[in-house]
Amino acid sequence: MDGRPHPEGRRSRRSPGRRTDRPVALVHPDARAWSPATARSRFRSGVSGPTAGVAAGHTQANLIAVPADWAYDMLLFCQRNPKPCPVLDVTDAGSFGTVLAPGADLRTDLPRYRIWRDGRLAAEPTDVTGHWRDDLVTFLIGCSFTFEWALSAAGVPIRHVEQGRNVPMYVTARECRPAGRLSGPLVVSMRPVPPERLSAAIRESSLLPAVHGGPVHCGDPSVLGITDLARPDFGDPVTAGPDDIPVFWACGVTPQAAVTASRPPFAITHAPGQMFLTDARDEQYRVG
Repeated sequence: MDGRPHPEGRRSRRSPGRRTDRPVALVHPDARAWSPATARSRFRSGVSGPTAGVAAGHTQANLIAVPADWAYDMLLFCQRNPKPCPVLDVTDAGSFGTVLAPGADLRTDLPRYRIWRDGRLAAEPTDVTGHWRDDLVTFLIGCSFTFEWALSAAGVPIRHVEQGRNVPMYVTARECRPAGRLSGPLVVSMRPVPPERLSAAIRESSLLPAVHGGPVHCGDPSVLGITDLARPDFGDPVTAGPDDIPVFWACGVTPQAAVTASRPPFAITHAPGQMFLTDARDEQYRVG
């Protein structure tokens, strides 16, 4: 947390972590052409940064690992809130592998992680091997970076990629449906879209429900309780075109907001915008 109060009109709930005030460059100018295995190898060696556009055509995933006695609550939270929390895989307790990328290590192969203790952000390491526990159950959740290939192919500009920034993300005034001990607000990502490309953005993302699907809102951000697009809760502000419409998609950082609100004793997550690169192809999740 940066210690600042939310702007007038924003909800008073704590945001899940620290807002970025300065753009963070993409991990490498050639990262779009990397294979997922190459990307994971680079991240394992300490490279970090937003993964939008990395290993183009391959599915990206949010990560959250919770103790086994919280795993049913998390599974139920995801089931009750499928828009922000579409589950792609769930590991056995203690496992750090996934069928989405055989041979990968979920403890080392993301650019950056977050360590949570009692709902508070405790650290942001690039390797969590030393923090790993045998009782952790890991959830891999669909990421909206996955459908950006479809948006781009349909002529929708991806402003944060063009500008070398992390996607802006906002804690909203909408509550998710509670599940057991877990509750919290919906988090959204925002992409400015030219009005003539809005229907394409809605259509193409809606065909990928496993990675959040279509937008939850287009236009006036105050409907979601957001008063200042220039001040995302995390990620970076982006410069919109003069006629661009702000379009909001449910975001896989929502479980981090639930961790902040519900305060489980321990959790590990990805750092917002710094995702797990799977071997799956994006088109595998397209429904039409």
